[in-house]
Formats: sequence, structure tokens, C-alpha cells
Amino acid sequence: MVATSSEGKLREIREALGRLDIELLSAKDAGVTSFPNENGGSYEENALLKAGYATLESGLPALADDSGLEVDALDGAPGIFSARYGGQLSDGERLAFLLQEMRDVPKAARGANFTCCLVIATPSGEVKPFYGESRGEILQGPRGETALATIRSSSVTNSARASRRRPATRNSWSATGARPSANSSSGPSRPKARTPSPSRAPAAAKRARCAWARHSSA
Repeated sequence: MVATSSEGKLREIREALGRLDIELLSAKDAGVTSFPNENGGSYEENALLKAGYATLESGLPALADDSGLEVDALDGAPGIFSARYGGQLSDGERLAFLLQEMRDVPKAARGANFTCCLVIATPSGEVKPFYGESRGEILQGPRGETALATIRSSSVTNSARASRRRPATRNSWSATGARPSANSSSGPSRPKARTPSPSRAPAAAKRARCAWARHSSA
């Protein structure tokens, strides 16, 4: 199953994996009606929160993702906070907010990364994270139908080709019996430095495996 409540994201993942001989159920089809808040400290933690919760609720292997835009001129922001950047805004308003923040940034300094982490979790406790990254620049104005189209991509890193796949790990909920609440609202404060990514935060996987215990005790 695909652990998301977004119809658009479900459609994109189905299109991307369409050539594989697998059936991808939606969360609704799998009986999962809610997800924990994304309060992790990295893309991997947020993806694990959703995939782990969904696999425990449905009894099926679950695929989830988290992604974000890391802008050089904003010291890596918005990063894992991309979906909440600027507050309670629509996608168009959030894009306008970002472009306003970048209004005085020259072309040479408008570099950015779009980073995504996919996590597959199984009911037996196995977790496999995968990373991908696209390097580009923030344009001066909106292009195309999505916010991502405003980023001119110059290179794409495929996690499998770049050997960024991490070994399968056993998560901590199987041992502790802890699982996150779908309505959990507590979580770590916003980091002061750049958002963690696979090359800059080797401890992300360890933190992700502890996410269940932290959220269940909050």
C-alpha cells in the first residue's frame, strides 16, 4: 500500500512504479484513514512514521515518502518544513512566499536541492529507506503547473545508482510494542542548521528507528 492521504502523490507513485508487477493499494483501500503528524527530524523519520504506522494498521507492506526543497540562500530552508513553509498557505501562496524571500538573491546564488526519501516498511519490522536528490536553481517566477516546475533542474541523483541505499534495519516498535498515535502533535523543535540529508546526517537512520518510542511516550 501507499501510505499517503494525497491523491496526487498516490497517482505519481503509481505512475512511477507502473511497470512493476505489483498492485499498489491506496490508504483508503487498505483501511488506513489517518496518519501520524510528520514531526520527525529528517525526511527518513517522517517517511518511517507514515510507513510504519500504515503497515501496522493494515498488515501490508507500506511505502511512504517525505521530501523537501533545500535552498542554498536560505541556509537549507525550508527543508523538512517545505509543506508548512510560510504558515497555513496554499501551494501557490507558498511558492509566492518563497519567491518573495528570494527577490534580492542573484542568479548565481539561487541554487537548491530537491531531496526525497522513500521508506518501505513491513509488518515484521523490516525498514528499507531510499534517497534521491535533484540539484537545480530557483527561477525568478512561476513556471508550469506545480511549484517544482519553478526549479530548473541541472542534475538528478538516483539513490540506487549512487549506492545510497541503506541496509535493511529492524525498527524499534516490534521490540517495544510502541506505535505512534495518528493524532500525535508533539515533536522536535525546528533545527537551526541545514535539514539532514543522507550525506550530511549519517545518524538519521538511527533516529528514525527510535521515532516510535519517542512519539508514543510524548
